[in-house]
Formats: sequence, structure tokens, C-alpha cells
Amino acid sequence: MSDIIHLLPDSVANQIAAGEVIQRPASVLKELVENSIDAGADTIHILIKNAGRTLIQITDNGKGMSETDARLAFERHATSKITDIADIYALQSLGFRGEALASIAAVAQVELRTRRSEDELGTLIEIAGSKVIRQECVQCDVGTTMLVKNLFFNVPARRRFLKSDNVERIHLLNEFYRVALVHPQILFSFYDEDEELFHLPPSNLKIRIENIFGKSTKKRWEQQLLPVETSTPLAKIDGFIGRPEFALKSPYQYFFVNGRFMRHPYFHKAILMAYSQMIKAEESPNYFIYFQVDPATIDVNVHPTKTEIKFENEQAIWAILHAAIRETLGKYNVIPSINFNQEGAIDIPVIQPGDKIVPPQPSFNPSFNPFEASVYKRSSLDWEELYKGFEKSRPTTDSTLQWEQKVHPEDTDSGIALEKNQSLDTRENTSFLQLKNQYILTGIKSGLLLIHQRRGHIRILYEKFLQQLKHQKGASQQLLFPEFLEFSPEEALYFETLKKDLSNVGFIFRETKKNYYEITGIPGELDSININEFLVDLIEKFKLGQSITSEDVHHKLALSLAEASAIKAGQKLTGEEMSDLVNRLFICENPSLTPENEKILVILPLEEIENRF
Repeated sequence: MSDIIHLLPDSVANQIAAGEVIQRPASVLKELVENSIDAGADTIHILIKNAGRTLIQITDNGKGMSETDARLAFERHATSKITDIADIYALQSLGFRGEALASIAAVAQVELRTRRSEDELGTLIEIAGSKVIRQECVQCDVGTTMLVKNLFFNVPARRRFLKSDNVERIHLLNEFYRVALVHPQILFSFYDEDEELFHLPPSNLKIRIENIFGKSTKKRWEQQLLPVETSTPLAKIDGFIGRPEFALKSPYQYFFVNGRFMRHPYFHKAILMAYSQMIKAEESPNYFIYFQVDPATIDVNVHPTKTEIKFENEQAIWAILHAAIRETLGKYNVIPSINFNQEGAIDIPVIQPGDKIVPPQPSFNPSFNPFEASVYKRSSLDWEELYKGFEKSRPTTDSTLQWEQKVHPEDTDSGIALEKNQSLDTRENTSFLQLKNQYILTGIKSGLLLIHQRRGHIRILYEKFLQQLKHQKGASQQLLFPEFLEFSPEEALYFETLKKDLSNVGFIFRETKKNYYEITGIPGELDSININEFLVDLIEKFKLGQSITSEDVHHKLALSLAEASAIKAGQKLTGEEMSDLVNRLFICENPSLTPENEKILVILPLEEIENRF
């Protein structure tokens, strides 16, 4: 029997490696920009087309490569950053495996132009699918320009499973943020389809954060960023954290160690515990934390993406981080504390010896006679005239009388559902009571029905907005004064995915310039809310899930609109309003639960009420 084990060809091995290293266009951007930083570049230009599918171009002014180095860089496990295994534990560079360029060249068409300062001519290399097409000397600037064209051109299955252009752009921007935030001394420019999204000059870290996340949020960043700084023999920690009042459901959270982005759930928990009881359970604070540790105490060779890093002194650094965050929160009076400073206190006069105490003198009208007849005369009114037009009885809604069939035993606290064919009589003799301006009470044959008025209204509006999105027929109300809203590039991508659905429910807007919108019409139900805050919060919710279907979009949008438009807790309702809300609720498909499966109805059986007496 012949031998069956053999070595794989380099092209096959490179494609297998590309499956781990190059997952999407954002992976290419990350690897190439990190190479530019390792080359000592202080200016990096990025250009993408068709969300990175057609072109990703990185141009830098680094030290460049010789002709031999340029050709050897595309070989597997060829690198200038380490020489032996000991170098892994003293890494000063972002890359070290020597797999990135080989993997990219295996699944794309690559063009490399590079020149060193001491060379008169540079080198041009073209590779497609691991095959060298051309290599020659060319005239070019000092540094390196890398063009990656037609990503996954020879792997159609991988190309087919890429997400939409907006989703891929969001991933590209996220990778760009991770690099730009940790290198504020480097000039970055980012172009998408020949339009400049970012131009980030060298600056300090705080200004870099403000420049990246948009002019519309600049004032907010200035208000919320609090500096963190501590230094110990184990680690040096600095950066910024956000005030608790600016916590979001999809916050900006970044960890960096020795200039490298990382994910670390354990350290994230340390920050959350420092904010304990200061923020809501579903929200998290913004933070930008930078660690400087001995390279020998960490291991970055854990995952192909190099974002999972193991620390030798993990528990000790956790305690240091937690203490540093608590110190910052206390230093800037975020944590409530007792203030013994007498400045601004009420000045209470002190009685001195010899002071004469004068009692207050009462004042009265000596001409007042309580027995004198009043000159006020009540005007004569025909009270019957005031009640004309109110004799009409309220319309009955027989279609809602069989709502109990939608109520299931598991939807009630008592576990008892209404009997079949039992109806809720909504005619004139039905009375509704409001408890604590939050609950609607009414009697039924089997006991007492309690309705959470806000949750019930959310269910009504949710199904209404869903129908409008389905049929693309939403009523709009013109604004007397237009609202203006500016988005960051990332927020603008999310807004692009929502524009059509927002128009279907009644929003009217137009783009006046790049990422700048004028809103002239809104749905009639949103007349009492802040439009800017609502749209920003809506985008924040969509940031939580980047890959979503049209059904997910409709659900999230309808739910957000319903929550924003629903009556607030503690709002007093009239009898007519309570009756209308109940009638509309039981027309809904599921009157028992909210879209988030929260209970709307509670039935107290008559037997349970009688037992209490």
C-alpha cells in the first residue's frame, strides 16, 4: 500500500490559512494598516470601494522594502518582526506570524508598490491567487502602497456569504477606529468611494476621540470624558471613562494593551462593578482604557485575530483597574459623598447678648365686617344647556367582546383564565377605575381585571406601526420648524438602512449634505418627543445587532416608535380614554403580552377576593 500523507501545495495552504486570518474586508484593512504602523509610518491613507469587495488601498510613508523583501513578504511564515520563539514574549510590533500577506494574496488580486529612501527605484509586484503575475522596477514614492482588488474572486462561496455593503462598511470603520484610537500621533485619512469620511491629524487622545465619533457628539464627549491614570509595577493604566449619565445600550468600549486592541470580558466586569448602582442594568459606560505591561507577562498568540490576550497577573491587574476607575469617579464627584464645606450654606443669625427681641406685629383690616352681605352675585346659568350633546351613548364594540379567547392561563398571576365566551362589557354601565395613574381596573364575571395602561398602549401602537411598515402607509405631520441632525459616518450607515422604513411610518427628511439631514415631517404619534434624541437612541439600538433581517428592522423600529409614543407612567386618563384604550387593546393579536413578552393583564379571581374577607 502506497503512502497517503503528502504536503499541500503552497496555494492550497495559503487559502486554508486565509480562512482563519481573512474573514472579511475588515480583516484585510486591519492587517495592512498594522503593517504600515510597524514600518514606522506617520501618515496613512485608506481608500475603499464597494465596501472593500472591489478595492482596499493602503498608502503609507514608512521605510519601504527592498526588491528581495517585497517578494519574500508574500511567502508563508516570512516576517521581519521575530527571529526565534523568545521574541514572541517581547513583542514590540503588531504582527509577527508572517501569514497575513500570503493569505491575502491567496484570495485576492494584490498589487504592491514600495521603495526605500536609499533606493532610486521602487518595486512593483502583482499577485493573483498566490501566483506572481508581474515583478518589475517602477518609479514611486518612499513608503508602500498596497492595493487589494476583487477580494475572494477565486472563492465565490466566501464572497457570497459577505453581508450587505452597509454592514461591511461598519466592520471596516470599527477596525479603523481600533487602530486610529491607539495611535493619535499618526495622520489618518479614510476615503469611501472617493468621499473623505475622516481626516485625523496628529493630536492628543481626547481630541482624537472627539474627531472620530463626529462633530454632532463633540460637546457630549467634552462633558462626559473623565481621565483615568495610575501606575504600578505590574501595569500602567491610563485613558478615559464616561460619566454614568452618558451610559448607553451600545456604548463605545475599547481596551488596548501595549498599543494593541483587545477584548477582555474579565476586565470589562471590573469597570461595570466600579459603576455599580450608578447606571441601569441594560446600559454600560463608555471607556477607552490603555494598558502598558511587560510584554513577557502577556500572550498574544492565542487567537488568529490577535484580539484575545492572556495576562500572567490577571487578578492583580483587575483589582488595579477597578480601584483606578473608582478613584476617578470619586475624584470628579460622580460618587455621592458628604461635603463638609460651609461655602454656600444658609446663614443662620446667632442671638448675641444684649440683643432686643421684637415680636412680629400682626396686620389686619379694621374696616372688615364678616356679617356684611357680599356684593358678589352669581350669574344665572341654564345648566341643562351645558349637557346638550352628551346624551349619545358610547359606541359598543362587539368585536372586542370575545377577547378572552386570547388570554391564556399562563398569562395571569392567578393561573386562571376567563371562561370561554365570557365577555367584557364595554357599554355605558361599565366602569373603569385608574389606580396610581398606572393601572386600569374593571370588573368581569370571574373577578377583577387589571391592565397596565402603558404596556397596553405599547402593544396597540406596536401593531399599528407594524401594519404601516407592511403596507407603507404612515400618516405624517409637518413640522413648523424643521429639525436638523448630523450623524457620524458609522451612524449614517445605520440611518441609511432605516431611511425607507422611517419614510413608511411618516418621517419626511432630506440629505442637505454628507451625513447631514433636515427633518420636515414626523408620524403624528411622535408630536411630543425630542426627534433628535429619538433618532439617536434608535440608531443606538440597531448598533446592538449588526446583521439583521428586514423583519428584525421592522420589529425594532415599530417597538422603538411605540415606546416613544406611548402614554407615560403616571398619566391620568379620563373614562373615555380608558374605555378606548381597553377596546383597542383587545382588538390586538396578543393583548396579554407586550412585544418584549412583558405582562399586560392580570386577573384576580372572585374566589381569591372573597377569601381575603
